Amino acid sequence: MASDSSNLIATPPEPTTSPWRRQLAGTLFGQRRAGASAASGSRGAGRGVWRALARNPSALAGLLLLAAFIALALGAGHLFPGDPLDMVAAPFEWPGVDPQYRLGTDSLGRDVAAGIAHGTRVSLLIGAASAGIGLVIGTLVGAIGGFFGGVIDDLLVRVTELFQTVPSFLLVIVIVAIGRPSVTIIALAIGIASWPTVARIVRAEFRTLRQSDFVLAARSQGFSNARIIFGEILPNALPPVIVTASVMVASAILIESSLSFLGMGDPNVVSWGGMIGAGRDSLRTAWYLTAVPGAAIVLAVLALNLLGDGLNDALNPRLRERV
Repeated sequence: MASDSSNLIATPPEPTTSPWRRQLAGTLFGQRRAGASAASGSRGAGRGVWRALARNPSALAGLLLLAAFIALALGAGHLFPGDPLDMVAAPFEWPGVDPQYRLGTDSLGRDVAAGIAHGTRVSLLIGAASAGIGLVIGTLVGAIGGFFGGVIDDLLVRVTELFQTVPSFLLVIVIVAIGRPSVTIIALAIGIASWPTVARIVRAEFRTLRQSDFVLAARSQGFSNARIIFGEILPNALPPVIVTASVMVASAILIESSLSFLGMGDPNVVSWGGMIGAGRDSLRTAWYLTAVPGAAIVLAVLALNLLGDGLNDALNPRLRERV
């Protein structure tokens, strides 16, 4: 009996990993968990999500379109070397007239194609950075409030409601007006204005999951609150947050374009909204100056929305079974 008891004490407990956590790890990173069953579950969940995306034509089209924009942003410096703000040709050359400037030139003789390529880099950078800032703030606020509840939750809910009473675009304008208009300030302002949506989603998920069996098992093993929040509950609450992130990137691109259209963008870089704002005075005689960057904005936002809808179907087990 003594030997049996010592063996029981010395045997470490098997790690408890929820199915959502394995699925999320397999989907995003393809990680191999310790143990054959965990690794096979991770790979199986990942294959299921990718199959669901592949069977969704809209999500696949959005993914390919977004990949094309990312490739254009990464290769902008090689495709169009030099400063896109330089005057390189005669003004108001229409698309197709000069093979060297396929999308024409603007009122100052700048290459429109170079502006689109370099503007893609700026728009995606601001969209990704602002979404990351909003996700970090919103996830922390929602996780702490939803897990602890009580007075802490009430206080954080009031702070969230305070931010939601102010229109997001107006708050962004105020922050950018206080600071110097730059890519960093614009991304920070959009991130600060966009976190309440994430906080509400994460809070709702935490309030639902904090009494789950795997959380009670983690408490019984002596896990700290931080480990339970970030190691157990948060991976299970991430799927709706991932879907929301794609929408946040699309919204950030629209907000940055609106700021640039109003003349509050970074004057040292080219952006799609700035190109539209510069071409609005020539709308009757050179409509392509606003149509081309406008089409780029529409396609980028459409790609992100299609991908977000596809991720929602793929990460939701009930919807995935119907695909």
